[in-house]
Amino acid sequence: MEVLLQEKKEKQQYVAIGIECSAQLLRGIEHFVSKECMDIEGLGIKIVEQLIEKGLITNIADIYNLTLEEIASLKKNGKKFASNLITSIENSKNQELFNVINALGIRQVGIKAAKVLAKKYKTMDNLMKASLESLCEVSDVGEITANNIYEFFKQEQTIDMINKLKTAGVNMKVKEEKETDNRFEGKTFVLTGTLEKYTRNEASDIIERFGGKTSSSVSKKTDYVIAGEDAGSKLVKAQQLGVKILSEEKFESMVK
Repeated sequence: MEVLLQEKKEKQQYVAIGIECSAQLLRGIEHFVSKECMDIEGLGIKIVEQLIEKGLITNIADIYNLTLEEIASLKKNGKKFASNLITSIENSKNQELFNVINALGIRQVGIKAAKVLAKKYKTMDNLMKASLESLCEVSDVGEITANNIYEFFKQEQTIDMINKLKTAGVNMKVKEEKETDNRFEGKTFVLTGTLEKYTRNEASDIIERFGGKTSSSVSKKTDYVIAGEDAGSKLVKAQQLGVKILSEEKFESMVK
């Protein structure tokens, strides 16, 4: 395994991005505060630029050290804006573990992989200590992504960042699961077309909440295709393979 890691480093195929690199800071914060990550409403790109220019943010964790007065100074009569932003920052500390993992910006780790990792390892500490072999065995995490995760958590700046987030009170473990209904366990869904009542992410969240999983492509292993308006080639392939097709109404009746 060490040989494999060395070969990858030599080929420079899997270089992890440092989350405190100055050239990446603005983009990293923009990702960190986004809805599928820490969901910090009000911390837009222009505000972040001002905070960086004033030296109030030098790394992602500095978001949690901002004061009401510092934020208010960015806008004329900015006390109300600052109060709302401070509340949003405080609320973000209670995000789910998978949101925190996604927020870190690990290469090739999006919300779907973050959910799988959170479910597997339960705490940030467990994920940070995971071996490359263990990460390679996680479903929906390939060898390249596993290596990105492994190397990311070996960086000193990553460890420092996680420690600062912990100190700030950011949640670092899976919350107690209230939903025990696994009616879709072992079932794979594919979404196609436009749904009227749900976004793709909302429908995926419902499926995962009931133990199922979603895929971006139709195959013989697909159990259901949920077809909305203007469904295209995925619907055609599902029909050819004999995969069960659900209307939005039928899907809704299954989850009620």
